[in-house]
Amino acid sequence: MLDQGCSWSDLIAGVESISRLPEGLTPGPRVTGVEYDSRRVVSGSVFIAMRGGTTDGNRYVEAAIGQGAAGIITDSPEAFARLGENHPAMPRLLVEHGRIALAQASAVFFANPERQLSATGVTGTNGKTTTAFLMEALLAAAGRSSVLVGTIEYHVAGVVRPSAHTTPESRDLFALMSEGVERGASELVMEVSSHALEQGRVAGVGFDVAVFTNLTRDHLDFHGTMQNYFAAKRLLFDGTRYAAPRVAVLHAGDSHAKELARVASAAGSAVVTYGLVEGADWRATGVQLTPSGAEFRLHSPEGEADLRSGLAGEVNVLNLLGAMAAARARGVSFAALLRAVPGLMPVPGRFQHVDAGQPFTVIVDYAHTDDALRNLTALARQLLANVQGTPGQSGGRVITMFGCGGDRDRTKRPRMGQAAGEGSDLVIVTSDNPRSEDQDAIIQEILPGLRATNAGFEVEPSRAAAIELALENAKPGDVVLLAGKGHEKEQILRDGPVFFDDAQVALSALHRLGYGGE
Repeated sequence: MLDQGCSWSDLIAGVESISRLPEGLTPGPRVTGVEYDSRRVVSGSVFIAMRGGTTDGNRYVEAAIGQGAAGIITDSPEAFARLGENHPAMPRLLVEHGRIALAQASAVFFANPERQLSATGVTGTNGKTTTAFLMEALLAAAGRSSVLVGTIEYHVAGVVRPSAHTTPESRDLFALMSEGVERGASELVMEVSSHALEQGRVAGVGFDVAVFTNLTRDHLDFHGTMQNYFAAKRLLFDGTRYAAPRVAVLHAGDSHAKELARVASAAGSAVVTYGLVEGADWRATGVQLTPSGAEFRLHSPEGEADLRSGLAGEVNVLNLLGAMAAARARGVSFAALLRAVPGLMPVPGRFQHVDAGQPFTVIVDYAHTDDALRNLTALARQLLANVQGTPGQSGGRVITMFGCGGDRDRTKRPRMGQAAGEGSDLVIVTSDNPRSEDQDAIIQEILPGLRATNAGFEVEPSRAAAIELALENAKPGDVVLLAGKGHEKEQILRDGPVFFDDAQVALSALHRLGYGGE
């Protein structure tokens, strides 16, 4: 990345503030970094101290000063007053909203990369990652380079980076955008979480296109109610906190689509819909699913076409429709979209096949809500229906292994148990990411929903042992679903994270069971 820097006065000129001291400080010290984590502060950094959900950055102002901070921006009047008493010469700014200030300062420091990128945001409970990956691929097929920001990883004009958060803090987002601009990117494609929308992490990013995939029960540990959860998602479309997108792309089959269409239209957005329902602008009919993908007839405002996709399952037909509608809204030609579809690749950890030559199907998937589990088991049933009559394969079963994360919405645990039981013949209940909770206690909260179904089940708290147990129970023609972690490469325990990869563990277990292959 090119060397960044600006003066204190230039930096704060772009920040809405309540008070600026010392007065008349022009140009002030040279700023060589903008940080919200005091541990990353070095000489020349400006530290943005902001109140958060779990901690208050204002507690670390003195630490930041001790590490050479050139200035402090704070959302705490008390911290601002203490600075005046203890460090009267320290350049300082009092702001109302710390995260808004972080975005505004970051935009200035990184030379406003958002002005050089056309942004597409994807929000929803399920499907964000796949839709965003597909969108990036469709843009690439049209010769455009993108910055992709999402759950699995970040892409910066083709360079892959590990993902810390689905939607990072604005400082890190602007840094990624700046690097992308330097590398020739012209597009930004990002998953936009409800947390990020509520907290203001995407402040300063003007979304040209915004996509809504669906809304099902999740994240109530943060939002409290479904009404609050939906209200956070709606912020991307209604123009109240962020600028409304030029085009809102909405899943017509979701019950919230009409309300989003109403508020988006009122805010001045053009509305485009997609789905499997009659009346959707981008619609698929005659969907035929196979283990290797799907075939369907595409109906769109641009025309009709018969398509073959390498992404399995009806849900991925929906994700593809959303990505195509969004890419067309970004100016990708209809012909380019049609050419690109056959070559689109599955997303890591999303219906990912694990193959060691075994006579049954093993799938790793990120499904971690009851709705996602229902979609996953339904897709497994569709696969079984498609192989009935194949020599050596008949009467296949669905075996699902899953757990629930700790320190998250507890109310979804029995619902996930019920969803797994209703869609499976055998369920293996195990640990997910227990975090600070007792994994056995989490399992006990899953079981009531599971017991309400007719599925057989076993409990194995060790996730590695549970994977092996699921595979040991599999017979020719079965489908084994390893759900909940998908692309994740670690398991978060009470004592901290440990390396854990469902696909790798499954492959090792298959080898121990006598199957070969890569």
